[in-house]
Amino acid sequence: MLLSLVLHMYSMRCVLPAAVLLGSAPTYVLAWGAWRLLSAFLPARLYQAVDDRLYCVYQSMVLFFFENYTGVQILLYGDLPKNKENIIYLANHQSTVDWIIADILAVRQNALGHVRYVLKDGLKWLPLYGCYFSQHGGIYVKRSAKFNEKEMRSKLQSYMNAGTPMYLVIFPEGTRYNPELTKVISASQTFAAQEGFAVLKHVLTPRIKATHVAFDSMKNYLDAIYDVTVAFEGTIDDKGQRKEAPSMAEFLCKECPKIHIHIDRIDKKDVPEEQAYMRRWLHERFEIKDKLLIEFYDSLDPERRNKFPGESVNSKLSLKKTLPSLLILSGLTAGMLMTEAGRKLYVRTWIYGTLIGCLWVSIKA
Repeated sequence: MLLSLVLHMYSMRCVLPAAVLLGSAPTYVLAWGAWRLLSAFLPARLYQAVDDRLYCVYQSMVLFFFENYTGVQILLYGDLPKNKENIIYLANHQSTVDWIIADILAVRQNALGHVRYVLKDGLKWLPLYGCYFSQHGGIYVKRSAKFNEKEMRSKLQSYMNAGTPMYLVIFPEGTRYNPELTKVISASQTFAAQEGFAVLKHVLTPRIKATHVAFDSMKNYLDAIYDVTVAFEGTIDDKGQRKEAPSMAEFLCKECPKIHIHIDRIDKKDVPEEQAYMRRWLHERFEIKDKLLIEFYDSLDPERRNKFPGESVNSKLSLKKTLPSLLILSGLTAGMLMTEAGRKLYVRTWIYGTLIGCLWVSIKA
């Protein structure tokens, strides 16, 4: 019985973070909505600056739980510039935690509020968040033939016209790599072979459309591309085989002791502009990722497993950057819930905010 209680408590460690993160969503949306209305007749640049600051506050609270609360060790390899830049962030995709990895790097450059994502179209229906991500600068895209290149270019141009700082996150694989989904991996490898590309083992064959449109639209606005490769320690089973990366819930249950992040900064002048050449260049970048991950997971030398080649830096995030945001948002939420009027507003924000958001994204679709 005692063992069962201990196991139950262990599995409940993600409940507190989830409750705070989701519970504060209406508070955040109300604050953002008020600013959106107040800024309706103000310059777009001013709206974006304050919105980025609000987003930084919320994401700092997210990082409190994903870094400070879990105690995960962040190991950085390569060269992460100290100063913020306008960049496209290209990374391998294996877990929902990958969204947080972009925050982990951005906060170390004081660029947390500038993070924006290229997202799968279905995510626009997320309650509250779906509509907001679009308003913050996120771009929803459909796959293959349904990809709307004109719409993506138009959105990126509007952001550039407003002088919006750009930390645009793209996962070129299009879906998460899961070693247990052998059919998906096999199909990806078959496609690569048919197209004359190298067959990849630990990543999927990257898709070029979103990356090319983003770079082609912003080539005079960008400073660089960050090629980011991520590996979660603890994802090798007893037989020495790679297993599925932790989900957000598993991660918040402290099931990942270390995250290894390799950053390669590529100057924009070194990126080919024509789509055909960029397609080959992108695949070559994923070949490099694959070699790093083969070293991490499959090295015959046990001393070289569970790390990338080269020197790493243990990067710890100070509570000064995250705790104030947690106190502000949780305090405002608690204050709202202490009054009857506040509780009604809170519930109505969840309900009507979700409905209005869904209506808005369906009209914009």
